[in-house]
Amino acid sequence: MRYNIRAEKKEPMPLTQEKTPNLYWKILRLAAPLILSMGTMTIMQFCDRVFLAHYSSLSIQAALPAGILAFTFSCVFQALAGYAGTFVAQYHGAGNPEGTVRATAQGIWLALLTWPLLLLLIPAGWWMMRVSGHAPAVLAQEIRYFTILMLGSGTMALAGAAGGYFSGLGRTWISLFPNVLSCVANIALDYAMIFGHWGFPEMGITGAALATSIAGALSPAVLLVLFLRVPSVRAMGWRNALRFDRVLMKQLLRFGVPSGLHLLVDVGAFAVFLLLTGRLDAVSLAASNIALSINSVAFMPLLGLSIAATILVGQYQGAKDSAMAARAGWASLQLAWCYMVLAGLTFVVFPDFYLRLFMSRDAAYSLDEFLRMGRPMIYMLAAWGMFDVVNIMMSGALKGAGDTRFVMVYMLVMGWFVWLPAEVWVLHRGGGIIAVWLVLTGYVLILAVGFWWRWLSGRWKTIDVLGHEIPVLPPMRQGADGLMIAE
Repeated sequence: MRYNIRAEKKEPMPLTQEKTPNLYWKILRLAAPLILSMGTMTIMQFCDRVFLAHYSSLSIQAALPAGILAFTFSCVFQALAGYAGTFVAQYHGAGNPEGTVRATAQGIWLALLTWPLLLLLIPAGWWMMRVSGHAPAVLAQEIRYFTILMLGSGTMALAGAAGGYFSGLGRTWISLFPNVLSCVANIALDYAMIFGHWGFPEMGITGAALATSIAGALSPAVLLVLFLRVPSVRAMGWRNALRFDRVLMKQLLRFGVPSGLHLLVDVGAFAVFLLLTGRLDAVSLAASNIALSINSVAFMPLLGLSIAATILVGQYQGAKDSAMAARAGWASLQLAWCYMVLAGLTFVVFPDFYLRLFMSRDAAYSLDEFLRMGRPMIYMLAAWGMFDVVNIMMSGALKGAGDTRFVMVYMLVMGWFVWLPAEVWVLHRGGGIIAVWLVLTGYVLILAVGFWWRWLSGRWKTIDVLGHEIPVLPPMRQGADGLMIAE
């Protein structure tokens, strides 16, 4: 059997050319745009809430639960379509540009095919809001806000699929501009459509939902145009590039479904936790919710680092370099720990500063009561943060290697069959918010032990995400005519 060496030769794999790559710098370079993109989402949500709060107290009461419910429903499909980015990372590491395009196309197909499923979930959301016992005036606005968000929520999955192409290649800066564009557009449309400016009618919470949906469509539109203009797509032809691939779709579903369910399990568990603590006294509930809000803002850079770890581990695994993948995972964890040490020190030294930022003037409790209740929670944030870093970074690294099933099953078992039952037992026994948070701290610690063990075990190194799609040629020797001959 003879092969023309010039015909068989592929583009050199950039990862294998790096003799001594600076992994810390690579991770920071990948994570910085991701962190900034998440910052735009936070700003967008913050402005949305501020506008609604100034418009009507009913609107702000309705927007938060309805928005969380819409995100809970849509996050599964967003994570599923977005997991195509991990395939892109592995194909990129394997030196297969055509594979990166085909994987992205399957993510786009998934986003389009699952959009009708999101619409079918709308009646279920209505039912859940009706049985929650909210006041009729609030319920009416919740249903309106939720319905509009759900109608446009498929754009999140499209953005995840198209953006995953550039992230998987390590070009995370490209996704930053569309996110900034969506953020600016959402703020402007909020102002115009909620209050009725610039020729728009005054629509209140309906305007807020429309603004979010319209602005949310800008990011995937820009990313799709950029994707269709990349050289690999143009070389293949857009019809061939966007072709439905049954085999690759099966692989994407195999690894992407557990990734989506993991997010649903995680978000759902915390939603139930918030419902359980909602029955406590006002100062306990306020201190707990505010501490969790501080935690979510402080941990935002860690999410960017986690996605960077997913990308790098995926690229090195695609290049069949598990040793470098392991080094990338450890390097990302070390960077995250450095950040968390600094953040944790501010929690310990300035707990009152954080809490005073959220103290309401018309609260039903005094400042001293609020600080006395909130300080232990801020201290626990600092303590559990060092362990939660392991959870965030190692779960991201494991997903980059394709170990999504373990991540999903482990989170499901520990969250729904260990943590939440323990919280119910503590509350049933009359435990207060500090006892509840101690259980939460223990849960974070146990999670960290499991993810640490899984990474150390190295089982993720044997997972074949690409399904042996990269052919391995038999041993060769050069013949007299210059052609390569299979031995």
